Amino acid sequence: MIKKFFKVAEHFFAVETGDEILSQMSNYAPFAVDLCENPVFSVAVQEATAPRYTEEIRQDEEGQSIICGRTADGLLVFEFLLFGISTGVLVCDSTLKQSALYLTPRDVLAMSVDDVQRKHVFALNNSLMVLFALATSELDTALFHAAGIRYNGLGYLFLGKSGTGKSTHARLWLKYNEGSELFNDDNPVVRLFKNSDGKPIAKVFGSPWSGKTPCYKNVEMEMGGFVLLAQAPFNRISPLKGVAAYAAILPCISGMRWNKEMADGLHKTQNALVASVPSWYLECLPDEAAAKLCCKTVVRKNGDSAP
Repeated sequence: MIKKFFKVAEHFFAVETGDEILSQMSNYAPFAVDLCENPVFSVAVQEATAPRYTEEIRQDEEGQSIICGRTADGLLVFEFLLFGISTGVLVCDSTLKQSALYLTPRDVLAMSVDDVQRKHVFALNNSLMVLFALATSELDTALFHAAGIRYNGLGYLFLGKSGTGKSTHARLWLKYNEGSELFNDDNPVVRLFKNSDGKPIAKVFGSPWSGKTPCYKNVEMEMGGFVLLAQAPFNRISPLKGVAAYAAILPCISGMRWNKEMADGLHKTQNALVASVPSWYLECLPDEAAAKLCCKTVVRKNGDSAP
């Protein structure tokens, strides 16, 4: 067993596991560090039978399922299924500081070596993403389900339900708005800091989690804006303010909102983001005109105050 350290959005975490599985997870290489200062969480990985638990809630999406529950002694549990097959069970202590991931044993999976390895990588990757989202939820940090573009030094996140066209719109920016750069296509991280005047400033970071598009860049930049997408037979964009802006970003942030402390932390972060980062609603076609209209409307120069 070896212990590796990583840093995402200025948060450190530690993973203790065999070198074999980490060697298959190149998406974490840009975020590896030699030293770990006050990790927000640590997880120990082993191939073993997991403790029994009672299911409380389940999330299903595109063949992937996450089951959340608790053991008899109250420990928080997440089980990760891929097309109905259990790949691993994550068991967390009450603080989320220490966790154990029980990878489904090879003899239970009864698959080829390569298939077993893919299942174990899936379990560890999802465990680290879930742990990061939960452990940082009270630390002015939010893991977004969004596509992220950097333009003129600022970061813009395209939001919306699965299938809305976030990745498509990001690709249109890359094609039609010269100077655009994709820095994450599924799970960028937004974190609030204080500027020299004590006012909140939002920064967005790349992460090791980028969905179907391999884009794992260890970058950071000031937030330029949020854009909520909706498919339409026309192109039209309008600003979102107050409650409307809050409602736009609410479903795009990962977290256990049934947990009061985590929900309160995310609520505080969302309020600050709505107040400091402009939000827009883009009804659009998947075409060049939509990408150019969006860019012309939302882009501001680095250093300019938000409108």
